[in-house]
Amino acid sequence: MDDKREAGLELDPKFDAAGLITAVVTDAGSGAVLMVAHMDAEALAATYATGEAHFWSRSRQRLWKKGESSGNVLKVIEMRIDCDQDAVWVIAEPAGPACHTGEASCFYRRIAGDRLERL
Repeated sequence: MDDKREAGLELDPKFDAAGLITAVVTDAGSGAVLMVAHMDAEALAATYATGEAHFWSRSRQRLWKKGESSGNVLKVIEMRIDCDQDAVWVIAEPAGPACHTGEASCFYRRIAGDRLERL
């Protein structure tokens, strides 16, 4: 166990080999999981500094602010980090749908055997 990272009070994110950390976003009101994305150090810092969620887009290979084109920003209420500092939990108030498909959450389908069911 890395006592400093796991038990200490210093923020010391453990980014993966690509320089990313997993970010889970939940709705501050309902507790529902809205999305899972990735942050690099710049996205983590921008999120904290602005109070609005920023991520690293692996497909676009650039920093992006959630809602930059749709207006559906995620206002950050609180940020937490897990025990070994390799995942971030963003508790947010969404200004609209969190999913690019227009769904409130990216988790709008349930696995039912080898099929999916829309919730």
